[in-house]
Amino acid sequence: MSKVIKIEGGHKLNGSVRIDGSKNATVALIPAAILANEIVTIYGVPRISDVQALTDILNELDVTVTRAENGDLVIDPTKMRNVDLDKENVTSLRASYYFMGALLGKYGKSVIKMPGGCDLGPRPIDLHIKGFEALGADVSYEHGNYVIEAKELIGNSVYLDIASVGATINIMMAAVYATGKTTIHNAAKEPEIIDVATLLNKMGANIRGAGTNEISIEGVDYLAGCNHEIIPDRIEAGTYIILAAAAAEEVTIENIIPLHLDSLLSKLVEMGVDLEVKIDSVTVRGGKELKAVDIKTNTYPGFATDLQSPFATLLTQAEGTSTIVETIYKERFEVVSELQRMGANAKIGNGQAEITGPSELFGENVKATDLRAGAALVIAGLIAEGVTEIRDIYHIDRGYANLDTKLTNLGAKIWRED
Repeated sequence: MSKVIKIEGGHKLNGSVRIDGSKNATVALIPAAILANEIVTIYGVPRISDVQALTDILNELDVTVTRAENGDLVIDPTKMRNVDLDKENVTSLRASYYFMGALLGKYGKSVIKMPGGCDLGPRPIDLHIKGFEALGADVSYEHGNYVIEAKELIGNSVYLDIASVGATINIMMAAVYATGKTTIHNAAKEPEIIDVATLLNKMGANIRGAGTNEISIEGVDYLAGCNHEIIPDRIEAGTYIILAAAAAEEVTIENIIPLHLDSLLSKLVEMGVDLEVKIDSVTVRGGKELKAVDIKTNTYPGFATDLQSPFATLLTQAEGTSTIVETIYKERFEVVSELQRMGANAKIGNGQAEITGPSELFGENVKATDLRAGAALVIAGLIAEGVTEIRDIYHIDRGYANLDTKLTNLGAKIWRED
């Protein structure tokens, strides 16, 4: 496996790039599929390492998974067994916690290791546990595993202190087989939640209100198989739009839902980026001077925390001083330290960063500290003078499929080395 990505900066990008299916939806849809008692086919699954990690977990459960050449994933849970998920592969990604809700909902019991993923500071799962307990489950932590068990799941009212995407989806999955009605108050509104609810409803679930702050789930007795196409990845789309604003002459980003990107597109217009927004694409034209702007991350439809790091790179090229306030993961500023190594004029402190530009970036050896930080450093490498070497690129491969090929097709000089 390649250990570093190298980028020769200074090459303007031209052409078009097609966005894959949503990574954040995919990693929830795959665990949700095992709630069915028949075959589920998911179209548009991105070729990312997180999908392989989830496939490995499915195989442990004796779920048959077939990957078609076009990327479609066929999941057959008809011979599935509920076994303890206590292997190390569970710790390779955060989304493995969705098996908590799925296995609890289907079998009334889930034993699973503490999930892993990017180190973004404290990310407790107390809201997930609160929801499971409200449905009648007992939760304990034994020998490094969460043991979640219920004699019977009974619908109940659950209020989330924070509008958590993960907790909303996990409680929704646990509740689909519960007796009676479950209502999630202060539910998260992200498009990925709607996508998961759509899949479950196709399977026969009775879920209403997904995309609002109140979701109701009427328990059912049986979930069948179905076919489902994943929504486009709004974070990958946002990353390439930001990348184009930083390094393109003219680039069109295709297969997107502009409504999912309103907060980002509004900030780019405020910066002075030349955008042409169509029904399912955005064209970005470079060459304009960029102005500093302030952003504050928030839950959807606010500015996505996953786009904060890539946006920080773009702000190094804007005239004036910009401020980023991070409200979701307050420690998510390690990438700014790497950008400083490349010549960025930035300060970090108290859950926010201050970036003054424009700064001339230069090639340097840097480290991808998490998935979105890796994307931010790729953007920095594209606009830096000289060659940038990015280490720990396994983070990038967790969420961006065919990154090298897509950028090479746009005219970038990017390659991998051992």
